[in-house]
Amino acid sequence: MTKDEEIVNLKAENALLLEKYKALEKKVELLLRLLEKKDIKKDSHNSHNSPSQDKHRPKRNQSLRKKSNRKPGGQIGHKGNTLEININPDKIELLRSNFCQSCGSDLRKLEHALVSKRQEVIIPPIQPKFIEYQQYGCLCGCGHHQKGTYPSNISAPIQFGSDIIALVSYFNVFQYVPYHRLTLLFKDVFNLPMSEGSIGNLLKKAAKKSTPIYDAILENIKIASYVGSDETGAKVNGKKWWIWVCLSRNLGGQTAKDTFLKTSKSRGFEIVEQTFSEGLPNTIIGSDRWAAQLKIVSKSKQFCFPHLLRDLNYLIETEKNDWSNQFKLLLKQALKLKETSLEINKAFEKEGQQMIAIEEKLNKLLGIPILKDTFPLTLTFQKQMIKHRNFLFTFLYHLEVPPDNNASERAIRNVKVKQKISGQFKSGQEAFCIIRSLIDTFRKRNLNVLDKLKIIMAN
Repeated sequence: MTKDEEIVNLKAENALLLEKYKALEKKVELLLRLLEKKDIKKDSHNSHNSPSQDKHRPKRNQSLRKKSNRKPGGQIGHKGNTLEININPDKIELLRSNFCQSCGSDLRKLEHALVSKRQEVIIPPIQPKFIEYQQYGCLCGCGHHQKGTYPSNISAPIQFGSDIIALVSYFNVFQYVPYHRLTLLFKDVFNLPMSEGSIGNLLKKAAKKSTPIYDAILENIKIASYVGSDETGAKVNGKKWWIWVCLSRNLGGQTAKDTFLKTSKSRGFEIVEQTFSEGLPNTIIGSDRWAAQLKIVSKSKQFCFPHLLRDLNYLIETEKNDWSNQFKLLLKQALKLKETSLEINKAFEKEGQQMIAIEEKLNKLLGIPILKDTFPLTLTFQKQMIKHRNFLFTFLYHLEVPPDNNASERAIRNVKVKQKISGQFKSGQEAFCIIRSLIDTFRKRNLNVLDKLKIIMAN
């Protein structure tokens, strides 16, 4: 072998070794990144997990909200509630002294003037009333035996009245009192023995009577301008079910007006399709990007910004890509613009230019190439944002559309509170959803919940 041939072979071997070295170097870098990711665990500050699952963090509630400078307690201008004197008391006790404590003189014949007054609020012992309906009959001259007619709601020899059905619904569904404690409550407070089986039957009866209004709430949801949607898991007889919530708001108003809860065995699109068979073509839907919600035919959609920000926190902590920081900053700029824009007409000149600038920044960020091998999670997130690009800043063009899904999450949280207190559902999950839908809707309309339930149960 000549010297020139030897040089050529050495160069070839050197090139092969260099190629292997580069491949091994990439593998080492990948392994180091994977090791770094193992130290970053998902919790409520960087994922959709609830704060109750934050086992490895000393502080459980990882709110995205920054600390304010306000002092704790009621703020200036807050209207407090105090116990006020009743101008028409039910009973008056006259307190007069018969004798002078100084000299012992008789004061009974002297005129006494009112010096001051105090009131005590009491609740008298509660005793249930038994109303008996006696049916009489008589023989008409035509030979027909005519009998008196029972009220339409009286169908058994003895039964609980509509106000008791309303109270059971109120305490169990709204105040989360479990069946057993509810039996004790009625026995100890209302002097009315009641079994757990009776409570279950009364809740079924309440749900049946509430169904027409429940259906009307669903119809309101279908024609609403904005609907926030969310879902959560619920245990039913040891199996995982799902409870969905839809919360409506008309864009001409200030607050949500209707709340609709529905239970199902599935979290898939089939339950959405079953509930909204024609979609929501005139509605803007707020959601946390769950696939079943994104499939709904609608006017537009709005992604929940807190969910996006938590996802970005995780990307920043794991893959440490500056793209995620820039995207997070862009979202915060949009939120800031939302705070300063009161209505679209006023926002069109100054804030309108800022909206255009935000849209241009978004386009640039979505067009930046991201290496799949180096930042795979960031690339996946970017692809999702590209696919649903039009659902990011809907709230800037419809200023009464919220940039979050907080209202829906607050509505669905009642299910978790209910199960924390009462445990899993046995068979009353559907009754809970129906009655709770009415209660939350009444509250949002500033109606007295118990009074409305009594009216419904009396029909």
